[in-house]
Amino acid sequence: MTGFARAEGQHDGLGWAWELKSVNGRGLDIRTRVPQGFESLEPLARQKLGEALKRGNVNVSLVVERRTGEAGIRINRAVLDQVLALQAELAGKVDAAPPRLEALLAVRGVVEAGEEEADEEARAARDADILAGLEQAVKAMVASRLEEGARLAAILTGHLDRIEELTAQAKTLGAVQPEALKARLRQQVTELLEASPALNEDRLAQEAALLATKADIREELDRLAAHIAAARELMQAGSQIGRRFDFLCQEFNREANTLCSKSGDAELTRIGLELKAVIDQLKEQVQNVE
Repeated sequence: MTGFARAEGQHDGLGWAWELKSVNGRGLDIRTRVPQGFESLEPLARQKLGEALKRGNVNVSLVVERRTGEAGIRINRAVLDQVLALQAELAGKVDAAPPRLEALLAVRGVVEAGEEEADEEARAARDADILAGLEQAVKAMVASRLEEGARLAAILTGHLDRIEELTAQAKTLGAVQPEALKARLRQQVTELLEASPALNEDRLAQEAALLATKADIREELDRLAAHIAAARELMQAGSQIGRRFDFLCQEFNREANTLCSKSGDAELTRIGLELKAVIDQLKEQVQNVE
């Protein structure tokens, strides 16, 4: 299911923001992106999302930055010492004046922007604050998906209603009733016997009975009705029905295909083809179900 959520805040002058984006997916695929120094939050983010969501392709990103005017600078003394040592080493070999302060500060790597490394307790407090923001974003994502689910339920119900209507129409067709099948086959057998009296009447009767059995679609219609009832029960069950509903759509499609293959009636074929079209629409929407 699709969804979007964002949560932001700050901790001790450090600004952070979580962004969660979700699109349709058969399973749950979580992709995270966190800045350097915050890698320890990645497995925790995956865990929280895995507990809250069961389906969808989810992209999670954390952006962290120092608030404007609050970032300080620091001297990388290791780099500075290397520059000074190199200057002393070359002093007797190269005729040059001692380096000025501004020249030393201009050497790449000597001056760094950023905060001093926080101690373990400070990092734990910072991470706890950021993770609390993630929980807010996850809750917002779930709420967003629930709202979409309510709208989706109406669409699914409409598709199921149409499948039920088409199934009822197929049942009422005289061409699928046993007596109509017998009459048509009896007429065909009579025509064959008149055209070729040498044909074995008993053998023809057996073949006709076999064809009548194969052409009878009442079993497919009964299964379609059972699948409709099962789909409605799934929708009443609530969350985490997406995969079962997807499997049920395959069963719907199987019965519609069989109905079309057995049909010897133009109107029944039309109904079967429309059934397949509606089932495809249902299956497409089911991909959005949690």
